[in-house]
Amino acid sequence: MANKKTLSLTKESYLEIVQLIRNGFDYGDGKHFRGNERLATILNLEANLGLRISDVLQLRLIDIVLDGDRYRLDIIEKKTKKARTFTVPMEVYLYIQNYAIRAGIRPEARLFPITVRAVQKQLKIVADYMGLDCISTHSFRKYFATDIYVNSDYNIELVRVLLQHSSVVTTQRYIGIQQKELERALQNHVKIV
Repeated sequence: MANKKTLSLTKESYLEIVQLIRNGFDYGDGKHFRGNERLATILNLEANLGLRISDVLQLRLIDIVLDGDRYRLDIIEKKTKKARTFTVPMEVYLYIQNYAIRAGIRPEARLFPITVRAVQKQLKIVADYMGLDCISTHSFRKYFATDIYVNSDYNIELVRVLLQHSSVVTTQRYIGIQQKELERALQNHVKIV
């Protein structure tokens, strides 16, 4: 079996997946997927911070610190071992804080004591239910990258920095910019007067 390329999510698919996970649903032969706020929160953070799943699962509330008038997250990425410091939007910080309070999680405890495999397994049930192929937790990071790219007027360098890729070529491959799309964009841009 060939490796399947993980796809980015559309905004609509992202929202639908998170809602299904949060609310639960019936599927298969009398099976029920119970609503799961923890899983919904994990995937929301991946989609809104652009972190890899392994980094989201290591988060603790005390990892996010007040720095002047902003919240900052300092982490060592699990995959690359690179240090990463970035601003956490206030709305995201409050979302995390409210989740921790509702779940009774102490600031120094891991917010999500669950394995990557367990998250993937639950997400697969939802993706299968929706009829989506090639969707994994990484699809949420790709959604983050693609959404930032489109909403920043196609600023590939900004996305490269946010993802901490070493080259723009890696970022282009990552978000699926192909030569054909570049040529089509150039062709559509031509306006000779």
